[in-house]
Amino acid sequence: MPHDLHPRLLRGFVAAAETLHFGRAAQRLHVAQQALSRDVRTLEKLLGDALFTRTTRSVDLTPAGRRLLPQARRLLALHDEIVNGAERRPLLLDLNSDVSGPDLTTDRVLERARAAWPEGEILARFLGGLAAAAEELAAHRLDAAFGRFAGLPAGLRAQLAQTPVRLERVSVMMAVGHPLADRPALRLADLAGHPVDVCAGNPATTEWADLGTCLLRDHGLTPAAPYAPPVGVDETARYLTRHGDPMLTTVGGPLIPGVVNVPLVDPVPLTLVSLVRRPDLRHPGLSALESAAAELGAREGWLSRPAGSWLAEADAALLAA
Repeated sequence: MPHDLHPRLLRGFVAAAETLHFGRAAQRLHVAQQALSRDVRTLEKLLGDALFTRTTRSVDLTPAGRRLLPQARRLLALHDEIVNGAERRPLLLDLNSDVSGPDLTTDRVLERARAAWPEGEILARFLGGLAAAAEELAAHRLDAAFGRFAGLPAGLRAQLAQTPVRLERVSVMMAVGHPLADRPALRLADLAGHPVDVCAGNPATTEWADLGTCLLRDHGLTPAAPYAPPVGVDETARYLTRHGDPMLTTVGGPLIPGVVNVPLVDPVPLTLVSLVRRPDLRHPGLSALESAAAELGAREGWLSRPAGSWLAEADAALLAA
């Protein structure tokens, strides 16, 4: 390997290899797409091999690129360890809630990242929502978080960076006694006459309330009155029984006794979950999270948008960037 190989070239290659999208890779690295493409070409020239095959519709790794990827990850991890010191502090990551679900993006990415970085430590925090976590990120009291970046205030978004991770299907959860609870799926039109709780009373999740407001507005539906939010499984079950309104959530969301989670269809509403961080952060734990999200996403099509689905314009803009 050439002696003058700069880590920047490897970092650009890894980002492009993990996203298979030069635009999203450039966004992750906070560089212009032209600069990233130039660095990849420089790396290919140094190594004497093409690393990507490119068409107008897709990007894929060549055999040489697939061989280089694990080596580049190891070299970058070692570089970051040297630069940041042998005694590496834990990465502080907000997961929103400590309630588990059958297919929670945050849980799955964290589990895979911890397995890939066993020598390090990623400590979970549960601040209740991305709006709350974003304030901690901006104040350098937190390193990373998951959530709907597009719903944050513009001033906060300007201080942070994000990587799209997954398009999650939106659903509603409700007490088993609700008139709509026995349906296997609900058309959005079925919610007419049933106010929907978008968690507008929760200051920690204003990004989620923004999504709900957009969804209901676009389909002529009514939001429920804002209430003080419940915390925890038991309190959520009581809350849903007491107030009686379906609450907007995601298909892979929490399993709560006495509560059903019903997918929404016609159209299928989506929300874009991103990994959010400070732009200047360099940490092997963050690299492990980004790699885990990219690997899971590539294998399971996490960023593939189904035909005829609904996605808020602000989320679609982030996905297209």
